[in-house]
Amino acid sequence: MSKFFINRPIVAMVISIIMVIVGLVTMVGLPIAQFPKVVPPEIFIQANYVGADAQTIEQSVATPIEQQMSGVDNMNYMYSVNANNGLMRMFVNFDLKTDPNIDHVLTQLRYAQAESQLPAEVRNFAEFLANYSQINLSDALSRVPGISQVQVFGAGQYAMRIWVKPDQLAKLNITVPEIISAVESQNKVNPAGKIGGRPSPPGQEFTYTVRAQGRLTSAEEFGDIVLRATPDGSIVRLKDVARIELGAADYDVIGRFNGKPTAALALYQLPGSNAIEAANGVRKLMAELKNRFPSDLDYRITIDTTKAVTEGIREIGKTFWEALALVMIVVFVFLQGWRAALIPLLAVPVSLIGTFAVFPLLGFSINTLSLFGLVLAIGLVVDDAIVVVEAVEHHIEEGMSPKDATLKAMEEVSGPVMAIAIILSAVFLPTVFIPGITGRLYQQFAVTIAISVLISAFNALTLSPALSALLLRPKGRTKGPLGRFFEWFNRGYGRLSDGYIGACGALIRKSTFSLVFLGLVAVAVGILGKTLPSGFLPEEDQGFLIVNVQLPFAASLERTSAVCIQVEDIALATPGIKDCTTVAGFSLLSFSRNTYSAFLWLSLKDWSDRTRPEEKLDAIRAHLNQKLSRLPGAIAFAFPPPAIQGVGTAGGFTFILEDRAGKDISFLSANVAKFMEAARKRPEIASVNTTFLPSVPQLYVNVDRDKALKEGVELSEVYKMLQTFMGGRRRLSDSCGEFGSVLRS
Repeated sequence: MSKFFINRPIVAMVISIIMVIVGLVTMVGLPIAQFPKVVPPEIFIQANYVGADAQTIEQSVATPIEQQMSGVDNMNYMYSVNANNGLMRMFVNFDLKTDPNIDHVLTQLRYAQAESQLPAEVRNFAEFLANYSQINLSDALSRVPGISQVQVFGAGQYAMRIWVKPDQLAKLNITVPEIISAVESQNKVNPAGKIGGRPSPPGQEFTYTVRAQGRLTSAEEFGDIVLRATPDGSIVRLKDVARIELGAADYDVIGRFNGKPTAALALYQLPGSNAIEAANGVRKLMAELKNRFPSDLDYRITIDTTKAVTEGIREIGKTFWEALALVMIVVFVFLQGWRAALIPLLAVPVSLIGTFAVFPLLGFSINTLSLFGLVLAIGLVVDDAIVVVEAVEHHIEEGMSPKDATLKAMEEVSGPVMAIAIILSAVFLPTVFIPGITGRLYQQFAVTIAISVLISAFNALTLSPALSALLLRPKGRTKGPLGRFFEWFNRGYGRLSDGYIGACGALIRKSTFSLVFLGLVAVAVGILGKTLPSGFLPEEDQGFLIVNVQLPFAASLERTSAVCIQVEDIALATPGIKDCTTVAGFSLLSFSRNTYSAFLWLSLKDWSDRTRPEEKLDAIRAHLNQKLSRLPGAIAFAFPPPAIQGVGTAGGFTFILEDRAGKDISFLSANVAKFMEAARKRPEIASVNTTFLPSVPQLYVNVDRDKALKEGVELSEVYKMLQTFMGGRRRLSDSCGEFGSVLRS
C-alpha cells in the first residue's frame, strides 16, 4: 500500500485534500451545542380544569391520562404536577435513543384514548389569542429555524371580561348557565352559503357568496347579546346584567424587568438544531420587529444560553491553537529541520479536519466534548507521522536515497503504525457501549479521538511516506545560533536519556522493589481518589443565576410581588449582576402557578467584564444568599442553572417518591416528611426541597344537595354559579374574534 503512494505521491495528496475539503464542508453544516444529545426526550402535556383544586384535577384529569399513558413504548417514567389554579402539567420521559417526533405521536395517541374520560370543561378548553407579545412576536419567533416553542411569562393575555352582577341576576331570575348558553350560541361563525350557484335557472349571470354575522369583536357587540326575549317585545341583554370590558384573561402572573413591567418570552430550542444559528436568527428577527414597536416599547435579550456555548468553544479553540503551536515547536526541536517538521505538521490538520466528515454518520455535533477530544488527539495523531519521518531519516543517514529510504522504512514501520492505531482505538471505542447519559457524554469524546487516530494511521501509510520521499534530504550541520541551540539541546537530552536508561536498568535489576513501589503508588492513588468530591458534572459559570422565592402558603400575589421588589433591589446592587427579570406567581421548581411563589433570572455581566474576585459566580451566589437569608416573611435563595440544559431545573438531582400502596394524600405526606428528615441527615446533601405541598390552606364549600334538588335546581347549575361568583373563570368559546371571553363575578 505505501509503495503505491510513494510511487504516486499526487494520489496521496489528492486524497488528503479531498478529506480536508469534505471535513470543512461538513463542519459548516454541523449543529453546534454545549454538550452532545444527552437529554432524554420529554413530552409535556398541559390541561386546564378551570376552578378546580389540586386534588380534584389530580383525580379527574391526571389519573385517567396516566392510566392510558402507562406502558407507552420506550417510556422511562412520567409524573404530573397538579396545582390549585386548575392547571395540570404532565411530563412523560422517554429513553435517550428514541426519536422525539415518534415519542410525541405515541403520547398524542395515548392522550386521545384518555380524552373521553376527562371532564367536558377540560376537553373544550382552548387557549386565547394573546396580547401584543403573543400576537406580534410569538408566531414570528416560532418560525425562526431551530425554535420549537415560545412561552410568555407575565403578559396578561387579552380577553373580553364579562363581570356579572349577582343582584341583577337575582331580580331578573337569570342564571349563569343561561348567560353561557347565550354567549356561545350568539358568538360563533355562521356560514351562509351562496346565491346563484349551480344548478341554477338559465340566464343566471352572477354568483355571490353570502356572509353572515360571525364572532363578536368588541365590548359593545358582546353587550348586545340577547339573554331573554319575551312576547311583549321586551329584551334583556347581556349589558343589563353585566359589565363588559377588554382586559386580561387572568391576573395570576406579574412580570418585571429591572423593576419595570415586562412580558418575558422564553424560547426553547428544537432538538438537533444549531443553537447558535437559532439565537442569531432570533436576534435578527427582533431587530426587524423593533421597527414596528410602539415608541414606548423596547426589548432586551437578558439570557442567552448560547453565550456559554460560544465562550466555551472559543476557549477550546484557543487551547487547540496553543496545543498545535506547542506540537509544532516540539516537533521542530526534536527533528531539527523544517523539511522533517513539515511532514507531521501537514498530517495533523488532515487527521483533525477529516474527522468532521464522519460526524453526520454518527449523529455527532460540534460541542465541547468533541472539541476536547480533538485537542487531546493533536498529540496522538502527530506521533504516526513522526515515526515515519524518523525511520526514513535513519536510512538516509546510512546513505540511501530518499525514495529507497522511504520504501525500506515503510517495510519496517507499517506494522507498528497499524498496531498503535488499533490499540488506541481499542482503548476508546468500548465507551460506545456505555448506556445512558454518562455513556453519551463519553461517546463523542472517545469516538472522536478514535476516528482521528485511525485517519492519522491512514495518513502515515499514504501521505507521510509520499511527502518523505519528496521532501527529505540528507542532513547537514546547522550553523549559527540555531545550530548552537540544537547542540546544547542534544547534549542535555542525551544526558537525560542516559539517566533514564540507567534508572530503568536499576529498577529492572530490583524488580521486587519496583513492583512494591508501583503497588504503593496505586494504593495511594486509590486513597486520594476516594477523598476527592464526586459529581455528575462540575458547575460552570453560564452567565446567569436563578433565584427562587417562596412565601407562606396561600400568601397573596401582592405580598409575593412586594418581596420580589426587595429581591430585585438586592440583586441589582450586587457586583457582577447586569439585569434582573422577575416572574411572580409561577414556581420554576414545580412548573406550577400559585400566588405564593416567584422566580428571578439574574443576568450576569460578560465574562471579560467580571475580573474582580467578588464578581465571580461563587462569590455572587454567596453574597446573594447571605442577603436573601435575611428577608422577612419569605424564603429566597440563588442557584446556578443545571450543568446540562434540560436535565433538571437546577444543579443536584431530582427524586420521585411513589405511593405504590395507593393510599390517600395524608399517607404520602407523612412518608415524604420522613424521607426528607432522613435525607437532611446525610452529610453529602446540602439541602432538600419538595414540590409536594399538601398543607396549603383551602376553604371547603358544602352544598346542600337535598335542598337544591327539592327546589328543582340542577347541581351542575349550582356549581357553575358558585364557580363564577367565587372568582372562577370560564372560557365561553374557542375564539371570540381577536380575544377570548371570561365570565366572572
